[in-house]
Amino acid sequence: MTFTFISIELQSLRIGASANSTFSGCLRSESSRAFQLPTQLPLASPSLPSSSVSSFALMAEEKKECAFDGEKAAMLVKELRVQFNSGKTRGYDWRIAQLKSISKMVDEREKDIIQALQKDLCKPEFEAFVSEISMIKSSCKLAIQELRHWMKPEKVQTPLTTYPSSAEIVSEPLGVVLVISTWNYPFLLSLDPVIGAIAAGNAVVLKPSEVAPTTSSLLANLLQEYVDNSSVKVIEGAVNETSALLERKWDKIFYTVEGIVMTAAAKHLTPVILELGGKCPTIVDSNINLQVAARRIIAGKWACNNGQTCVAADYVITPKDFAPKLIDALRHELEEFFGKDPMTSKDISSIVNEYHFIRLMKLMEEDGVYDKIVLGGQADVNQLQVTVTHIHLSCSFLLTYFRKIAPTILLDVPDDSHLMTEEIFGPLLPIVTVENVEQSFDLINSKPKPLAAYLFSNNEQLKTKFVNNVSAGGMLVNDTILHLTVPALPFGGVGESGMGCYHGKFSFDSFSQKKSVLYRSFNADSSVRYPPYTSQKLNLLKALMSGSIFRVLLSLIGWSKD
Repeated sequence: MTFTFISIELQSLRIGASANSTFSGCLRSESSRAFQLPTQLPLASPSLPSSSVSSFALMAEEKKECAFDGEKAAMLVKELRVQFNSGKTRGYDWRIAQLKSISKMVDEREKDIIQALQKDLCKPEFEAFVSEISMIKSSCKLAIQELRHWMKPEKVQTPLTTYPSSAEIVSEPLGVVLVISTWNYPFLLSLDPVIGAIAAGNAVVLKPSEVAPTTSSLLANLLQEYVDNSSVKVIEGAVNETSALLERKWDKIFYTVEGIVMTAAAKHLTPVILELGGKCPTIVDSNINLQVAARRIIAGKWACNNGQTCVAADYVITPKDFAPKLIDALRHELEEFFGKDPMTSKDISSIVNEYHFIRLMKLMEEDGVYDKIVLGGQADVNQLQVTVTHIHLSCSFLLTYFRKIAPTILLDVPDDSHLMTEEIFGPLLPIVTVENVEQSFDLINSKPKPLAAYLFSNNEQLKTKFVNNVSAGGMLVNDTILHLTVPALPFGGVGESGMGCYHGKFSFDSFSQKKSVLYRSFNADSSVRYPPYTSQKLNLLKALMSGSIFRVLLSLIGWSKD
């Protein structure tokens, strides 16, 4: 037996906000050493016999051949089109069965889901349940309750010009749709659009995010076990697999992160739903319940995946004379929530990976930014262990790598800093001060349209001005995040923050074609529409288009107002 064991251990790197004078140098020197893993780990021992090495090469070649590529993607879409064209997914019974199975899956495998989210994101159990599991349960429950009503054709009125007639709008499934999920809410943002696509009667391919590998693997296994795997497929993988999928012609693509999908979709004229995020502003007026406002800002920022949320507050705007009170309130409530040392709190999610950790650290490290920190700034990378075992060419990896950045507040950072020009997507919260709160609108409107915008105020005129003058995908007054939990409200972006919407019936509608149908009788076939055209026919047509029965009667007896 040949046995190879390699172990790499790096001691934790911890950076505190108090080390202003040494921070930049420490980050540049330590991070480069701590974060660069070997590009290739030695998996084969020199003592391996040549036959074993050949076998290893053969296994690698077989794995390469089994990779999901463009050809396999084409076969996948072809198979799903056969299933869809058979009519199976169109029926109410199939749709309701899949929805009930997903609901059952979430109930029965809740512990597995929580464990996967903890492993991928160190997400607290409470947060995992509230922000992911409970929302999927609610989506399933609503769809199951309302599906028959959603599928029912919608009757509409018809004009006199089509009399006698009736008309309706029929919700028709689009066909074969692709859902590409993201990593920050890997369970919710995978299944929520899938629920809508199934409810609408489509065949579905789900591509979970490889950045949350445990949840991705769990979704692949669970959906294969619980739903009709001939019409609902899960494809795992990274860039190559996603690229292979995007090369195909889909009837709709749902994506929650990158605008690059738009380019791939345009080649096939494929409609898309894109949720792209952006810099979500939060205006804080001075005439408010400060404690409640602070708690709700924290709940929508740091208690939601440690700021790694597309609708989290990206920056706060408040009057200059009110800023110290707001900062004190946030400091006090943060200590109540996460303790005096938030780095030791089990209620804060970790930064998802090395790339995003370094990206956030660089945002803080930028010239003119780090000295603006008024709270937080600590960063901690726990011990890293890479273990490689090699037994009969069988390899396994153990990677323990937790990255945390404390809730961090910065005051009046430069407008041209990356912190104020890029979406933060993390636990950093800059506060921008203005002379009066009305100036907030000009600042917000000078930036790309956000996915969400928030206002804390008791001023009714300010609320009205906020709604009428700020363009955003969604708005919430005197709270954050919660508008996502209202199924009767659409969730979607505008401009650079996305296009299309979903949630509740809006998900059903987004994955449906609204087909217009007009029914006519052979009775009462009027000659007015047919040649030869006469002035009398034109007068009658005008009367019909006016909708006035009186004018129609006058026209029929030969009278014309002309």
